[in-house]
Amino acid sequence: MGFLFRWLFAFVLLALTFNPTPWNYVAWSLRSYEASLPLVVLSGLLLLVGYIIYLRATLRSIGLFGMVLVLAVVAAAVWVLFDLSWLRLDNPDVTLWLGIFALSLVLGIGLSWSIVRRALSGQADVDDVEE
Repeated sequence: MGFLFRWLFAFVLLALTFNPTPWNYVAWSLRSYEASLPLVVLSGLLLLVGYIIYLRATLRSIGLFGMVLVLAVVAAAVWVLFDLSWLRLDNPDVTLWLGIFALSLVLGIGLSWSIVRRALSGQADVDDVEE
């Protein structure tokens, strides 16, 4: 359940920032920045905090190579689904949602990887040791 929650939060963070609907931060901020600049800046900073938390944890747990590896596995899975004709990529909205899904998987795995490694190996990370 922990991974599902972390992945879902990453998906929501990415989808709130940008998605093919008009209900996202980028579209809203472009429409509203003149009327409510302080709210646009505050919302952007809150999103930035979420990204910093996720990216820092992901880079510390799986690193850049791990991030690229997870993206490669997701891309290969999409390729297989496309090759089997189970997935069509002619709709740009579907392609964008797939990209959001792929990036959210990377962030969700990155945030959960230390917990998974500790459960599998029984070894704690240096950051996990209590002082």
